[in-house]
Amino acid sequence: MRAVAYAPGRVELLGNHTDYNQGVVLAAAIDRGLRVSGEPRHDGRIALRSASLGQFAIDFGDLRPQRQPTWVNYPLGVVRELVEAGIPVEGFSAEIEGNLPSGCGLSSSAALEVATAFFLLQLFEAELAPMQIAKLCQRVEHRFVGVQSGLLDQVTSIFGRAEHAVFFDARSEEVRAIPFPPGLALIIAESGSKRELAAGIYNQRREETRAAAATLGLAALRDISPNELAERDLPPLLRRRAAHIAGENDRVERALTLLGQKDAPGFGRLMNESHESSRANFENSTGQLDQLVELARDLPGVFGARLTGGGFGGATVTLCESAAAPQVADELGRAYARRSGVHSRIFVCRLSDGAEVLAQ
Repeated sequence: MRAVAYAPGRVELLGNHTDYNQGVVLAAAIDRGLRVSGEPRHDGRIALRSASLGQFAIDFGDLRPQRQPTWVNYPLGVVRELVEAGIPVEGFSAEIEGNLPSGCGLSSSAALEVATAFFLLQLFEAELAPMQIAKLCQRVEHRFVGVQSGLLDQVTSIFGRAEHAVFFDARSEEVRAIPFPPGLALIIAESGSKRELAAGIYNQRREETRAAAATLGLAALRDISPNELAERDLPPLLRRRAAHIAGENDRVERALTLLGQKDAPGFGRLMNESHESSRANFENSTGQLDQLVELARDLPGVFGARLTGGGFGGATVTLCESAAAPQVADELGRAYARRSGVHSRIFVCRLSDGAEVLAQ
């Protein structure tokens, strides 16, 4: 038997670092992703192959996190979590391919986890509910990779819907598809600086937001509004972190109304506010990301721009008129190259459907 599965990357639109603070997020699956295909084997081995990442093999009974190459920890972690969930997974060979760049904030790691999970469930004829798969893949990040990430990336990769944003409430686990206004495009621009969340900065921000909530006597920063926060005492660093999370939750709620009204300029202003908060309050932007955002906002047809994903490098997302998108992408790339010396990969993306098992 042969199995094939695909999972898309995602772009975060609003709700930066809110998911692990029990908050709300707006994101979207994009038309770039990863495909995992292969067949079972009967020698007790797992063999992984990627044209861009290399090859790796390990005995099934020797599953453990690898120092090098680190990319294999995502599929290996999925194997271990499936086994611990009682799914009868055995040895297999798999090939990984796709057009989703890694390390730039588009959740290539979550796409690899989700595609691997869908592939293995098909290969070994097992089933899990979509949210169970998302949580299983999140546990891979926590227990096999060492990043205490939220659930947004896996949820968006699984529940994405063409021409819709994904609204996710991390506390209630509500997922809703929100129609995205026609005539708009999203442009992804890589900064040239790759992210490395496992290096500890991401986990540090999680600890800072947890400390802010505890100091305020809250279960999570989801439970305070920007106005309420202004009336409370906090140390300066924790205040900035809390202000970012409270502001992002508020921006997501406002964005739902704006999307319903097809108000692209209003939505773009929220994206601009979000990036400024990332820069000043959460300090997860970089000089390169700031440059891309600044350059994008000056171009005709653009409504707003911000970093996307965890930050600390990676990529930006720009909202603009569909008709202007090709020219905006071209001009943004040339302007950024002149300013930074970096020839960035920039592309227009569509909001796409989520993960799926493909025909064999």
